[in-house]
Amino acid sequence: MNLTVRQREILDFIIRVISLEGRPPTRAEICTAFKFRSPNAAESHLRALATKGAIYLDEGRARGIRLPDAAGLPILGRVRPDQPLLASEHIERRIPLDPSLFTPRADYLLRMRGTSLRSVGILDGDLLVVHSSAEAREGQIAVFLTESGITVGVFRPGGRAEKIEGIVTGLIRQIQPLYGNRAPHS
Repeated sequence: MNLTVRQREILDFIIRVISLEGRPPTRAEICTAFKFRSPNAAESHLRALATKGAIYLDEGRARGIRLPDAAGLPILGRVRPDQPLLASEHIERRIPLDPSLFTPRADYLLRMRGTSLRSVGILDGDLLVVHSSAEAREGQIAVFLTESGITVGVFRPGGRAEKIEGIVTGLIRQIQPLYGNRAPHS
């Protein structure tokens, strides 16, 4: 994909907003971010990005900008054990994140629910970066498929009868501001 410098900047901005806010920017937000004098300038760049296949535009919607489905890593929600792990109904949304940032390469993300892995530094709400694998080494954090869905735990040989679905290769933690959007009182 051959993008101009400005198109690359706008695409990076869109990806950044989606990853931080979970939704694309409006055209007005793009105008503000790039100091465009007219919404037509933003629209022109968006149409060029769509023509080049970098984004999709949904007409008539203020936030009608979508990334191609292949862009980014899927966050899996509730998983039914009778369906493939990466079935589309399991995918909550995608985060525009390059899978090759992790070693081994990331295949999907899982949101940690609960505090069972707090002792190894994984907190409730963390996003676990998972590489699909049917094997794990002793002590690795692994994703297991059970009768009730998926679970995450430390792999111990002979310790689980569940099927191994992947190994955790990274963690993404969203830091919450201590005082919201306001500074603390002195």
